[in-house]
Amino acid sequence: MLLYIDPGTGSMLFAILIGIIGAVHYVLRIAIVKIRFIISGGKKADIDLKKRIPYVIFSDNKRYWTQFEPICREFNKRGIDLVYMTASPDDPVLDCGYEHIEGRFIGEGNKAFATLNFLNADILLSTTPGLDVYQWKRSAGVKCYVHIYHQPGEVMLYRMFGVDYYDALLLGGEDQVADIRKLEELRNLPAKEVCTVGIPYMDEMVSRLKSDEEKQAGSGKEKAVEKAKEASEEVTVLLAPSWGESAIFSKFGGRIIEELLKTGYHVIVRPHPQSFTSEKELMEELMEKYPASDKLEWNRDVDNYEVLRRSDILISDFSGVFAFVYDKPVIYTDTEFDTAPYDAWWIKDITWTEKTLKSIGMMLTEDKIDSSSLKTMIDECLSSDIYANARKQAREERWEYPGEGAVRAVDYLVKKHEKLLADK
Repeated sequence: MLLYIDPGTGSMLFAILIGIIGAVHYVLRIAIVKIRFIISGGKKADIDLKKRIPYVIFSDNKRYWTQFEPICREFNKRGIDLVYMTASPDDPVLDCGYEHIEGRFIGEGNKAFATLNFLNADILLSTTPGLDVYQWKRSAGVKCYVHIYHQPGEVMLYRMFGVDYYDALLLGGEDQVADIRKLEELRNLPAKEVCTVGIPYMDEMVSRLKSDEEKQAGSGKEKAVEKAKEASEEVTVLLAPSWGESAIFSKFGGRIIEELLKTGYHVIVRPHPQSFTSEKELMEELMEKYPASDKLEWNRDVDNYEVLRRSDILISDFSGVFAFVYDKPVIYTDTEFDTAPYDAWWIKDITWTEKTLKSIGMMLTEDKIDSSSLKTMIDECLSSDIYANARKQAREERWEYPGEGAVRAVDYLVKKHEKLLADK
């Protein structure tokens, strides 16, 4: 017990150690370049430039390949080399087959961050928050850090200081800019570059959905599926809770699964991937108590495309993908969300997500966790035009340039790189 170090202290000590090593590494590197400059008779040493990587993407988990693949494909299409660094040993990028995309597994956890902290690159693109807050420190060798949002929701619902130390942000909609500027003003931060590009991940899902629909229509399968659905009148409900103290399972436990099964509808349970790590015992308990059957399935697919496509309605905290891409209704839970650990705490105003949820779906409260109430809510959400119209308005606010996200994102990165080279 005398040797025990709590996670918070361990993280702080690791950050201090990395900072010291990083400083020493940077000083030595500069000294070596200067020595080579003198030895070469005053000619510029290009050794560091040759090692510098023009474009890097960092992903902390393989599940983000679906977010980044459209961007990688656009880089590959243009014949531009890109290095994709991942913290997952089985990330799909490692055998993606794109000629100009080099996948590199850089280790898991702190090992990955240690590599990134000494990176020598012009531009690093990531969807991972927390740069320069915890273990992941800004490298003196990286010229520009760019964060891309992959959801239409709240820029303020990252953990506190999530994107403060990025240089630029790629947004889904212009509507998100105001909150970013508010946070910068409150924290006395320099204004970051912001560029509205749309949402490449959601563009990709729409493309896949349209392609599947066209294939089904061409084969006559679509009509057959519709007739079968009308005959059975079976509705598929997707229960996809988040994780943590304010999430669905923490508040309602397995009772919500039990009551949903009583409605007679088909139920798919898709917990957040983090639940199987942070709430492992709870997940094991629920899966044992409510085993898979003809009316219940547990889903852990890395790619959520198929499970979202098969579902008619979602019960969750919020899913912009489900409401915007699939244009299907949501039931959201009254979980008394605590903003204390998040950037939203600084703003105080009601968030866009809260306002939007009230218009595009119905709230599930403690007094409605029974099969009769659940069935009534599901049926009303599925049949009401009010929620469909609200989804359309929300899409227009937070998802600009549909179908153009990857092209616009790469356009920005290429122009940024050209400017960095010109400013040398």
